[in-house]
Order: sequence, then structure tokens, then C-alpha cells
Amino acid sequence: MTLDPRLPATPDTIVVFSDLNCSFAHLGVYRLHEARRRLGLEGRIFFDHRAFPLELYNRTVNERPGVDSEVAVIGALEPKAGWRLWQGPDWSYPVTMLPPLEAVQAAKAQSMHAGEQLDLALRKAFWAEGRCISLRHEILEVAARTGVVDVEALAAALDDGRARRMVMDQFEASREGRVNCSPHVFLHDGTNMANPGIRTRWVNGDFGIGFPVIDADDPTVYTDLLTRAADLADGAYAAPIGARVG
Repeated sequence: MTLDPRLPATPDTIVVFSDLNCSFAHLGVYRLHEARRRLGLEGRIFFDHRAFPLELYNRTVNERPGVDSEVAVIGALEPKAGWRLWQGPDWSYPVTMLPPLEAVQAAKAQSMHAGEQLDLALRKAFWAEGRCISLRHEILEVAARTGVVDVEALAAALDDGRARRMVMDQFEASREGRVNCSPHVFLHDGTNMANPGIRTRWVNGDFGIGFPVIDADDPTVYTDLLTRAADLADGAYAAPIGARVG
């Protein structure tokens, strides 16, 4: 039997396909961390971050006007996640997220904890602090702040490009509708949710022209996902929740 490459290797892990320059993913990752902390599952359930590089899907940079139009709407759902409009000049806005996506994979090779902490720190650096996380020195400075990433090993991985293959493999695994969007989470039993708890639409134009409207927001789905993952880790199997496996 061929294993589904989208699923985590172990029951105690949740796979998160996402891009770093995606407001919905920033919201989702924040809620995952908060739900895990609230349920006392830190050290028991881990987040396996995988790349869903929007720039490769869309064949263009994730345009700042579209991203800015989302911040006030999405940020209002979880202000404590950390948000602000880009304050730097346009030429300092990240044109690619591949280097930081690679960095997360390289950190994950050190440990799952290192990978998830670097992912979270990079999101905060971009969304809350307006740092250009495409740049090598920014990535390494953010990594140093985590206190758990081996920065010298990360620099070596970035310099020899070993993590680019991981990013491209994850991109290939997510194509042809197998991963719907950023974020899309998967549990070991096939349970999966795209943009968990959120139903949205765009008005007065698409991304970069109009603005998003949130028709539904149910953050309790993150409690359900973490609880389900804990049950799987404990061997308490049941029918997948909200599953869509294509």
C-alpha cells in the first residue's frame, strides 16, 4: 500500500501545509499553538510544517495590496497573534518566501520542536514586526531568538541548499487539488481541514483588488483537531472528523 505523502508519519503529529506570507495561515498556526497550550498538549502533540508555496502555484509574488487588504479583517479575529500593515518601503517587501520555507524544513531536520518554533517566529517577524524574512541574515537572527534552533547548522543548510528539495517535494505532494489552500491540516488517520473553521469570500474584486468578508469563524475546530490528535496518539481510534481525503 502506498502511503499518503500528505499525512504525518506518527499519530502524535499534525501536518500543516501553508505559506508564511498568508494571513489565514498566520491565524491558523496561532490558533493551533494556543489550542495545544490550552489543552496541555505541549510536548505530546507536534506540528509538522510543510510548504504550500503560493508563489509557485500563482507564478507571481503574493502581492502586497492583497495581503494588506486581509490584515484588518483576519487580524481582528485574533489580535494577539500580532499584525500590522507593512511599514517599510515597497522595495523592502519580501518578493519570495522560498528561503524561509527552506529554513523551516532545515530546522525541522534538527527536531520537530525546532521546526515549529522557527515557523512561528518567522510568522511573527513578518506579520507583527515587518521584517523581510526572505533575507538570510533576517532568518538567522529570527532563528537565534527562538533559543532552540542550532543557528550554525541552519546557516550551513541554507548555504548548501539541502532543504530546497524538501520544499519542492512538498509542493509536488500538494498539487492537483490534494492540498486545497494555505493552511490545510492533516491528521494521521486522514482527518483533514482546509482553512479550519473559516468560510470567506471576496467582494468588489478578487485578491489584490477587493477585500475579504468572513461569513463564518469557528475557532473551536482547533480544539477538536488537537483533541483528536491526542486520541490518536493514545490509540483511541474513531471515525475521522470533518474528513476530506482526495
